[in-house]
Amino acid sequence: MKVLHIGKKGNMERYSAPESYLSRVETADAYMGLSTEEYLALAGDAEVIVADAVASVPAALMDGMPRLRLIHSEGVAYNGIDLQAARERGIYVCNCQGANARAVAEQTVLLMLGMLRNVTANDRAVREGRQIAVKEGYMLRGDLRELADCAVGLVGFGSIARSTAALLRAHGVERIYYYKRSPLSPQEEEQLGVQYLPMEELLGRSDIVSLHLPVNEHTTGMADRAFFASMREGACFVNTSRGELVNDAALIEALQSGRLHMAGLDTLDHEPVQTDHPLLQVSEELAGRILFSPHIGGITAASFRRSYAMIWEDVQAVAEGRVPKRVVNP
Repeated sequence: MKVLHIGKKGNMERYSAPESYLSRVETADAYMGLSTEEYLALAGDAEVIVADAVASVPAALMDGMPRLRLIHSEGVAYNGIDLQAARERGIYVCNCQGANARAVAEQTVLLMLGMLRNVTANDRAVREGRQIAVKEGYMLRGDLRELADCAVGLVGFGSIARSTAALLRAHGVERIYYYKRSPLSPQEEEQLGVQYLPMEELLGRSDIVSLHLPVNEHTTGMADRAFFASMREGACFVNTSRGELVNDAALIEALQSGRLHMAGLDTLDHEPVQTDHPLLQVSEELAGRILFSPHIGGITAASFRRSYAMIWEDVQAVAEGRVPKRVVNP
């Protein structure tokens, strides 16, 4: 069996266990961004494509690979893969659902704590010799909050949000709200320590709102003016999902108006982010109320090891004539 990998060269070898199915396949490594013709010249006879979570796998590439049986995302996202084309051609599409849940949950809570403790401004204050003045200011105002003081709303409740809820409970958070189209059973809610709320009520009752949704036609741009207007005055906003979920202009307006106290963002629309991005062009005061991280929530070494364990399990299933476990285009 031959596998075409579209992504960071060396990932398959770097993150696969020695005993994995990798040792039983022929591989071809290719960077993202090559033409269809270049991919076909390299591995047009491949039976499997393993693609970076944001890589494009169009119908034209599938048409040039008559032996293709499986396209597997290297991560959780798969919106760059033409699902309809794959379905029409009888090609399985799989992802690594849950592989990065723990890692992204950690990044989510990191951003929450970073905003509550204003880490970037406080780091700068110490470096500039203003440690005591800043410390005394907090003591006089009494406005440093613990995470356990906050009500947290999770929009979407898949594996990442569930892991986030577990970490929040470990930090003593007792008011954890969630929204999803199909609420959990009362027994599941009690077990997970969460409470379902309709979207608008969740936004109005949460001190911190965190997005945990995939990108699709229903969710693109969902964090818009109406979304932020429904949030509690002075709340914090976190996005560790995808930048396409957020209307940047609406987010900037919400920060300018004071509706939002801070935003913690691991991902932005239009990645790779350039210096002319709207969220990097705001005033100095506003810039101090945005905490960025470079979309690293799900790329821990452990996440990639878990992902490749899933990938090789699904590849082996296809090689042996079985249905893979993680099909997203049934």
